[in-house]
Amino acid sequence: MSTSADGAIDPEPFLSNFGLSSFRPGQRAVIEAVLSGQDCLCIMPTGGGKSLCYQLPAIARGGLTLVVSPLIALMKDQVDSLSAIGIRSTCINSSLSPSEQRERMNLMAAGGYNLVYIAPERLRNSQFLEKLKSTKVGLLAVDEAHCISEWGHDFRPDYARLGKLRERIGSPQTIALTATATPRVRDDVAKQLQLREPQVFITGFARPNLHFEVWHASKEQEKQTLLLEFLESTPGCGIVYAATRKRCEELHLLLSQHLDQKQRKVGLYHAGLSADDRRLVQDEFMSGRMPIIVATNAFGMGIDKSDLRFVVHYNMPGSLEAYYQEAGRAGRDGLRSRCLLLASHGDRRIQEFFIDSSYPPKDVIESVYHFLRSIDADPIQLTLSEIKDTLRLPVSGEGVSASEKILERAGVLERLDSRHNLAAFRIETDVVEIADLVPKEARNQRKLLKAIDKLVDGARYDRVYVSPERIARESELEGASLQRALREISKLPQVDYLPPFRGRATHMLVRDKPFSQLGIDFVELDRRKNAEYAKLDAVTHYADARRCRQIEILDYFGDRNAKRCDMCDNCGGVRRVQVEVATKAATPAVLEAVRIVLSGVARTRGRVGKQLIAKMLCGSQSAKLTKLGLSELSTFGLLAHLTQPEVLLLVDALVRMRLIEQVEEQKFRPTIRITLLGEQVMRGQAELPASFTVDTGILLRLNSAARTGIARLESPATPPLPNSEAELVPPENAAPLAEEEPVVDELLGSHELPLADAPAEIREPDFSELRQATAAPASRAAEAGNSLRIDPPAAQPAAEPVKSSVPTLAPINSPKHAPDYYWTWRLLVSGFSLEECTQIRRITAENAYDQLLRGMRAGLAVEWRWVMSPAKWKTICDWLDAAPASEVSAKMGALPLGVTFRDVQVYLLVREARTESEVAS
Repeated sequence: MSTSADGAIDPEPFLSNFGLSSFRPGQRAVIEAVLSGQDCLCIMPTGGGKSLCYQLPAIARGGLTLVVSPLIALMKDQVDSLSAIGIRSTCINSSLSPSEQRERMNLMAAGGYNLVYIAPERLRNSQFLEKLKSTKVGLLAVDEAHCISEWGHDFRPDYARLGKLRERIGSPQTIALTATATPRVRDDVAKQLQLREPQVFITGFARPNLHFEVWHASKEQEKQTLLLEFLESTPGCGIVYAATRKRCEELHLLLSQHLDQKQRKVGLYHAGLSADDRRLVQDEFMSGRMPIIVATNAFGMGIDKSDLRFVVHYNMPGSLEAYYQEAGRAGRDGLRSRCLLLASHGDRRIQEFFIDSSYPPKDVIESVYHFLRSIDADPIQLTLSEIKDTLRLPVSGEGVSASEKILERAGVLERLDSRHNLAAFRIETDVVEIADLVPKEARNQRKLLKAIDKLVDGARYDRVYVSPERIARESELEGASLQRALREISKLPQVDYLPPFRGRATHMLVRDKPFSQLGIDFVELDRRKNAEYAKLDAVTHYADARRCRQIEILDYFGDRNAKRCDMCDNCGGVRRVQVEVATKAATPAVLEAVRIVLSGVARTRGRVGKQLIAKMLCGSQSAKLTKLGLSELSTFGLLAHLTQPEVLLLVDALVRMRLIEQVEEQKFRPTIRITLLGEQVMRGQAELPASFTVDTGILLRLNSAARTGIARLESPATPPLPNSEAELVPPENAAPLAEEEPVVDELLGSHELPLADAPAEIREPDFSELRQATAAPASRAAEAGNSLRIDPPAAQPAAEPVKSSVPTLAPINSPKHAPDYYWTWRLLVSGFSLEECTQIRRITAENAYDQLLRGMRAGLAVEWRWVMSPAKWKTICDWLDAAPASEVSAKMGALPLGVTFRDVQVYLLVREARTESEVAS
C-alpha cells in the first residue's frame, strides 16, 4: 500500500484498478478526506465521477463499504461494472431469492466483499443487521443523498430513517453524495445523517459544455412542431422527457410517424410498461440501436450513457433540482450538447395537479381510512378509481394513492405489490422453530408452520409470496384442513398471512383506531406542500428568465461565483434551424408586420391576452372588441390581410424572441405585454434579432400583400408607444382579461425562415394608407369610449331543458363558462353515443364516464340508456334495488359479471335523484 510521509494513503496508485490514469476535478480531494477518516458531504455534478469517491477508498483501505442506493437497476449496473474489473462487490435486495440473500449475507459477514449495495429499507431487516454485527462497516456511502431531505426534489421516507439506522450499525464513517442540493438540502442531509464535522465538497454545478435553451409555446400543436424542428436540426441520441405516460405515448407516435425510423428509431419508456418491455427499450437505447427515447422521469437514474447529445423536457418539471439532474444526463463525455425546455403556462397546471394530488385534504385521507377499514376482505382488491368513485372523492386516483401512502407511513396499512394469485407470509419473530408458537397437539398448524418456515427460507420480517399449490405440497395439507390451519395461524401476532390475490391490493394493519389518534402531522404535510410550490415557482422563474441560464441554475444551488456560460439562448446562443434563409425582399414586409404587432401589444398595456390582440389586429367585428374599446385603437385591422391563426404565430414567435412576454398575474389568465427590447425594435432603436423566424405561409401572404399594395412595406415604420389619453389607458384596478375562446389549432406551412440580418431604414409611420387599403370598418359603438373596460361578459341564456326521466336539480345558468362535463352532457342529450362523444371531445371513454358522473352530481338530467344496455341496467337493479345505501359499500367487493364501478355509480345517482324527486312531489 502506497503511503505519504505523514502516513496517509496515496490514492493515485489505485486508479489503475478502475482503468483510469487521472482524477476528474474535485475527486482527489474528496477521496483523500475519506481515506483520512472524515465524514464527507460531496456535491458533484452528474457525470462528475461521484462513485469513485467511495469505490477507490473501499479497495485502498479494505474492510466493508456499505452503499445505500435507491434503485435496484442502478445497484446491478454498478456491481456488474465492478465485478468486471475484479473488485469484490455485490448487492442484496428484494429481487433475489431468500436463499441468494442469505448466501450473500453470510459471505459479507465473512469479509468476502469490499462493497455491498443495498436499498435503505434493508437496514430495517433484523437478519441483515445481525449479520452486520459479525463484520465492521468501515464506510457508509449514501448515494442520491438529497432523498434524505424533505426539502429535496425526491424525498423518500426510508432515506429519512438512515440517521437512526446508522446509529444501529455503530455510526460508521459516512460519505453522502448527490448531484443536486441547495444549501438548505445540504444542511438538512448533514443533520439527518448526524455527520461529525463533515468536510463539504462542492466541485461546482456548472456544465460548460451544455447549451441551455427555453422555447415557449402557447398550444400543443405548436409544441409538437417545435419538438420536431429541434430533433430534425439536432443530430445524435437523446431523451425526450414528458410529464405523463399518456403524453409519452402521444409523442412516441408523433416522432415515429415523422422521423426516419431506419435512421432514428424512437423508443418508449414509462412505469406502465412491463418490466421486460422496459428492459428491452433500455438495452436498445444503451446499445445505440435506438437513438431517441421518449420517457417519463422513471427513466434515467443510473443510466451511464456518456454520448447523449440532447435532453428535451417537453413539459415543465416540478423543480430545478429534477430539471438539472435530468438535463445533466446530456454531454457526459464533455462534448457540446443541447438541453431544451419547451415551456407553456399549461405545464405549470400539470405540476400543480401532481403537488395537490400528493398532499390530499385531511377529509379525503379520513374518508379513505374509514372506507378501507370498513371492508372485511383481506387483502382489499380495489383499484384507486374504484375507491374514488365509491366515495365520490373530489380528487384524482393519484390523490387516493397519496392518501394510502400517508396512511401507510402512519402504520395503518400496507400497499402490496401486484401479484398473480399468490399468498403472502411475513414471519415477525426470531424464535428458531416457529412451530413452537402453537401447542404440540395442534398438529396441522405445526405442519403448516414448518412448511412456511421452509418456504420463506429464513427471510424473517420480509414478506414472501408463495403459490397455494406449494403451501399444500409442503405442508401435506389440503382442502378444509389447510384452510382451518391457515385461519388459526393467521391469528398469531408473529405470523402475518395474506390470502392469494391478483393485481393491486391493500392490507389493513389497523382497523380499530379513531382517525384522530393515527398521529398524522397535517401541519408538516402543509409545510411540505408549500415547499413543493416554492420549487415549482423556481422553475417558472427559470423559464421566464432573461439572464444567463447557467447563472440562474447555479444561483439556485448557492454557487455565487457563477459566470456567464456564453452558450445558452439568453447569452446569444442561436437556434440552429437548417432551412434556407429568406430573401432580402421579404425582410421589410415581415418587419412591418412585427412592428404592427408590437405596437398593438403596447397599446393594450398588458391587460389582454393574445387571442384578443389577434382579433384586434385582424379587424374582427366581435362585439367584445367594441365593448372593450379595442376597435378604437389605431392598430385595429392593420393585419386584416392575415388570418387570426397567422397573427397568433407571429405573436408566439415574438414571445420566443423576448420581444413580448406572457405573464399570469391571475391564475389561469395569461396576458401579454411588450418588453424593453420589444419597444426598442418597435421604435427602430434596435434591430430585429437575426435568429427570428417566421412561418413560410405568413411570409408568402405578407409578400403578396406588399405587391398588391395592401400595405406600405417598402419603408417599414412603427408608431410610438401610446402617450395620450386618447389611446388605450386601462383603469388602475383593471384585472387581466381571460381568453374566452380556444386557440385555433392551425399551422399554415411547415417551415420557418430566418430574417436577413439588417432591417430596412426606419421612418415614421403613415397608417392612413394602411387603414384604407385593409378597409377596416369605421363603425364603432358609442359606449366604447377611449378606455379599456374590463367588464364581466354578459351571461348567455341557459340551454333549453331536455326532457328526461331524471329531474334536473341544479341547472347551469351560463353554458359559455360551463365546466367540461357540461359539453359532454350536451352531446349525449343531443343523441350522440358515448363513443361518438369521446371522438368529438377527444377524450377517453373513462374520462367521458367521469364527466357524466360529475354532471349528475351537479344536478344535470341523465338517462342511464346513454351508457349501458337494458340488460346491464336490469342486472344492477336486481342486484342492488333491495339494498339500503348503508350496505352498498359492502357489496362492492363482488360486482356482477360485466358490471363496472362506474355503472354502479350511474345507477346509484339515478336512484338517488328519483328518490329526491318523489320526496319533493
